[in-house]
Amino acid sequence: MSDEIKHECGVALLRLRKDLNYYQRKYGTAYYGYHKLSLLMEKQHNRGQDGAGIAALGLDVEPGRPYYQLEKSARDLPLADLLERIGSRIEDGLAGEGETAARLSSLSLPFCGELYLEHLRYGTFGNRTLSACHPVTRVSSCRNHTMLLAGNFNLTNTEAIFRELVKSGHHPAGRQDSEILLLHLGHHLEKMLEARNGHEPMLDIFELLRRAAREWDGGFTLCGMFGNGDAFALRDACGIRPGYYYFDDEIAVVASERPAIQTAFNLSSSEVMELPPGHALSISADGRIALRECLERALHRRCVFERIYFSRGNDADIHRERLALGRALVPSVMKAIGGDLENTVFSYIPNTAQISFHGLLEGLDELRGNRRVRFSQIAVKDAKFRTFITDAAHRRDLFPHVYDVTYGVVRPGADTLVVLDDSIVRGNTMRNAILPILDRLGPKKIVVASAAPPICYPDCYGIDMSSFGELVAFEALVSLLGKRGEGGLVAHAAEAAAADLEKEDTEMRNRVRALYGRVSFEELCGEIGALLTPPDLAASVEVVFQRLEDVHAACPMHRGDWYFSGDYPTPGGNRVVNRALVNYAAKISGRSY
Repeated sequence: MSDEIKHECGVALLRLRKDLNYYQRKYGTAYYGYHKLSLLMEKQHNRGQDGAGIAALGLDVEPGRPYYQLEKSARDLPLADLLERIGSRIEDGLAGEGETAARLSSLSLPFCGELYLEHLRYGTFGNRTLSACHPVTRVSSCRNHTMLLAGNFNLTNTEAIFRELVKSGHHPAGRQDSEILLLHLGHHLEKMLEARNGHEPMLDIFELLRRAAREWDGGFTLCGMFGNGDAFALRDACGIRPGYYYFDDEIAVVASERPAIQTAFNLSSSEVMELPPGHALSISADGRIALRECLERALHRRCVFERIYFSRGNDADIHRERLALGRALVPSVMKAIGGDLENTVFSYIPNTAQISFHGLLEGLDELRGNRRVRFSQIAVKDAKFRTFITDAAHRRDLFPHVYDVTYGVVRPGADTLVVLDDSIVRGNTMRNAILPILDRLGPKKIVVASAAPPICYPDCYGIDMSSFGELVAFEALVSLLGKRGEGGLVAHAAEAAAADLEKEDTEMRNRVRALYGRVSFEELCGEIGALLTPPDLAASVEVVFQRLEDVHAACPMHRGDWYFSGDYPTPGGNRVVNRALVNYAAKISGRSY
């Protein structure tokens, strides 16, 4: 993807279902669980590069010793830093104690327990402090009152839950989703314990999750463990955020991506199950596993951006879907190049667009009777280019050179150059870096093909697309309305949105959809192309976007398309989009709504 966008996050829960001595005897190490957890983190590192955390919990720790250990990092390359620091502690522990079967017990060695929780964080709103990293903890001297949580989530109604907690006598120390959610879950835990006069011989995790999570509006895959050894994973009712699980006699595991589990435990795709939307998987302290529906059923709206960009493409289904997305672009691309395959070179923006590019090539080859079209790796990204530049002004000057090009493939003045991108969000990198450097090759025309439709609406479930001012599609919409003398419609829509913000979420309408209804798909794409074209570019530019119906055909099980369609899966989505419109209108007009 040319524009960097962030999203929350990556999570994994791992439970060893046998005694530590079993893994010592069979695998030669009691650190079998920790090693597998480290591999799960490595295979999900694409999901978070702003923070990392690991918690290990022991089941049979004697009173007087800590029953869990926690380590986090928010430094540069946090995962590497975290694993290095824990690795040093493990080496010191082994050197001091020795790893002998006779002495093995929970946490007798650093991070050597039966239950693990890990998290990889993308800071979508700029907070890169250690306190923002998961797992987050609620500590009590009573083990079944202690909770550790980590998740891939964003809530739209955090403020409402905050007010409810304050009203019930709590004093939240912050307003982060993770803090509020932990406090809210703890609040319901205490209410359940109070109802039984403080006696809870066996915690009903499903009932606890039902009571708390029915008030959460947003997308989430939440993993947690209690001090007594109970653990759970819960997914939102719409299935917005992904979650997968596997268990056998030795282990139970939950993670954000299926291939991570497959690789860590050498499994086939069919062996790793999707955590059903609205369901919770529980792992009791004695190792029993149960799966139950906890949330009221809702229309499944799994995030399709996970398939287009976020999740790694080595998942079998995602690989097929990205190939299909590339194939679906063939008619539009052929129209943009006037059917002239002989004088067209095809390429892509590295690296995640590669699979869709292969699908595009397959579709084009079929048109030519399996005679290969001309393609090459034209755009080359220097991933480390900016790491040694400390001066901000100098960095801005050199920004266009983050990308380089392959010379000698495009025939100047004769060839059209087609480049495929995953999606176009803000357009800054395309406008300021990619198109200018591609223009140096001398193509007569540059066609930018996007495997995704135009991103027209902000996201509120974890993706870093929170304001209209960051979306080139909305910039194009405002430009088109202005050219038609209809610019005042934005202010009118903002007034209606401001009025809606005084209502309950369920009574609101998305006030931006009517604005997009004023222009056609072709007009919007054309204006985006005009806005992306630098004024001094020699080549002509055309931007080709995927149509939404083709995304649905390519990814039939993932209909969460609100950033394209404005059709938000939860009531809080309309609040977020209306607030974003009001903020945008206030910023450009200087007036309040």
